Amino acid sequence: MTRREFNDWVAFYRAHPFDDMHRYHRPAALVAHRMAGGDLQELIDWLHPPEWQEDFSAADIATIRALGISRG
Repeated sequence: MTRREFNDWVAFYRAHPFDDMHRYHRPAALVAHRMAGGDLQELIDWLHPPEWQEDFSAADIATIRALGISRG
């Protein structure tokens, strides 16, 4: 790999990081959408909520943390 290609990959990663949303949640939502239908964005939001909701119960928070989701 040339230095230029490496720098291009660094720029790409900075613009589009390989986070859980892109590695796990979006692919899972695409599979669910293909198999069962439904709105793709709703599936993504269910797997990867856009915001931490203040009204989550202690049980909700414990479950979310057990799944590896933190209060980003």
